[in-house]
Amino acid sequence: MNLKKLGNTEVFIPEIGLGTWNYKGGVEPLRAGIKLGASLIDTAEGYYTEDIVGEAVRSFRDEVIIATKVSGRNLAHDSVIKSCEASLEKLGTDCIDLYQIHWPNPLYPIEGTMRALEKLVDRGCVSYVGVSNFSARQMSEAQRYFPNYPIVSNQVLYNLNSRDIEKELLPYCLDNEVTVMAYTPLDNGRLCRPGDGILSEIAAETGKTEAQVALNWCVCQENVIVIPKADSVVKTVENCGASGWRLSPEQLRMLDEGF
Repeated sequence: MNLKKLGNTEVFIPEIGLGTWNYKGGVEPLRAGIKLGASLIDTAEGYYTEDIVGEAVRSFRDEVIIATKVSGRNLAHDSVIKSCEASLEKLGTDCIDLYQIHWPNPLYPIEGTMRALEKLVDRGCVSYVGVSNFSARQMSEAQRYFPNYPIVSNQVLYNLNSRDIEKELLPYCLDNEVTVMAYTPLDNGRLCRPGDGILSEIAAETGKTEAQVALNWCVCQENVIVIPKADSVVKTVENCGASGWRLSPEQLRMLDEGF
């Protein structure tokens, strides 16, 4: 499994992580992924999967990076603290490795949210802070109210069919050493289907599956990792096989032009 730096830290994370939105696979697919090096698991208080993640990693917590999120409905200062405490209990851990704001909410001033997150880092309840679904402008504003620590990641929609972040957000994250965590990297399964298109052509050339080609395209970006969700061990193994190799420049060009 290839590793990439988390933001501007000295922590290295796998370029293929494990997503748990709408997850129904139980502990075994998660444990299978961890054994293959996909040691970052992403969850959220709004996913209702934190307890499953906690159970899955209980025997080897130190080997896993747990990322979870505070809901955009809970961004008032005191609510952030309470949400974190509840997540720690459900996850069965004393520290969340990466705590993220699930989405920006203009009803709550970002200054209060970031002050709460700073307290959580100071207390040792959280190691690193990230955001999700933030624009470049919103990231810049959040960082301004978080002067003592870096925002290390932004979790956003990114796949061959959804490339809006390439206009502004992806360059901003690259310039500011922010890791992009791509969710829905297989476009809800639309990029997994065998057929007669470019994905299938390149899959045949590389000896990989369409899903592995689509995931590899994402992680060919310098600061991008992916967090696909898989409810089965078989699919988890397939997703992990998207790492450890690279598409050729010509194959990347074909995909860029084809999508």
